[in-house]
Amino acid sequence: MGDPHRVGVVGLGFISRAYLDTLANHPAVDIVALADLDASRSAAVAATMPGTEALSVESLLARPDVQTVLNLTIPAAHADISLGAIDAGKNVYVEKPLAVAFPDGRSIIERAASAGVRVGCAPDTVLGTGTQTARAAIDGGLIGRPMSASAVMVTPGHERWHPNPDFYYAPGGGPLLDMGPYYISALIHLLGPVRAVSGAVSRLRDERVIGSGPRTGQRFPAQVATHVTGVLEHVSGALSTITTSFDGVATTAAPIEVHGETGTLAVPDPNYFEGVVRLFALGGTEWRVLEPRAGYAESSRGIGLIDLVRADGQRPPRAGGDVALHVLETMTTLLESAAEGRRIELKTVVERPAPVPLTPVEAWKAYDAYGH
Repeated sequence: MGDPHRVGVVGLGFISRAYLDTLANHPAVDIVALADLDASRSAAVAATMPGTEALSVESLLARPDVQTVLNLTIPAAHADISLGAIDAGKNVYVEKPLAVAFPDGRSIIERAASAGVRVGCAPDTVLGTGTQTARAAIDGGLIGRPMSASAVMVTPGHERWHPNPDFYYAPGGGPLLDMGPYYISALIHLLGPVRAVSGAVSRLRDERVIGSGPRTGQRFPAQVATHVTGVLEHVSGALSTITTSFDGVATTAAPIEVHGETGTLAVPDPNYFEGVVRLFALGGTEWRVLEPRAGYAESSRGIGLIDLVRADGQRPPRAGGDVALHVLETMTTLLESAAEGRRIELKTVVERPAPVPLTPVEAWKAYDAYGH
């Protein structure tokens, strides 16, 4: 058994608890340092994790024994923290999106390549049994040649539950950059990379009202498009339509449906690791539930970092920076397409990530840093 991979976490906001629950006692990693702009927050979390030190961001990035920085800051800070870690010679695993602007995302990938370090990026939900079982069904020919897909995310807005939702509606926010990474990453796993996009956007209202927490009732501006729709042309020839909205109330649409010549798959919400995959075969009379046949079973946020650590240069990480950059370009180009009213071809080229074999929870929880 090799020594665990040493990780420093920057950003201890809402999502950090899910990551820490997965990683704190995993044999592949050792969380040695924590940092947050709120020093009292990092100190409080470190006090619950023996052997973990609360540091400033600068000290954590400079700490020589930190091998990988887990970047859980707000999206606007993703690029700065990731580039700082890379310049310090460290690998990076960043919460989605990779950055809020494509040039910043490209800088992360290019500087990591020059520095000889690795980049991983959420979402890793697509490595769970939900999306991976659907992929296995497609790859196994259960729907014949896949021709099209639809992806739908409709909510009335995050301000209803988040106590400080302003950043969701500021530049770099909006439903596509917030939730699109889940859906587009899943579509890439299912159907392969994207070659061109066409988009349209709207904004229902210019102000939002906070619905929970100490700021309940406070109004704040919506500065970005809050309803985004578009068409993704995959290299394979398949066409996907995507809708992400903070302006709707509810939907009966499946989160993702994939249509092939001989069947249709209903794919579960890619914001979650698990879920029921259903198949309606040509000539059939009803939907059939598929048992899990691929993916990390009962996985949780942080499995993508474990997958990156275990890749160790032998294969690309399945939640890798190259895929994240392609997802980022897909989203930002779709918004550019909407603004300019034209179809735009993408510049990035990426390989479809390797599939995840069906891996019981007991197995991936026992992995060490050397793939045993």
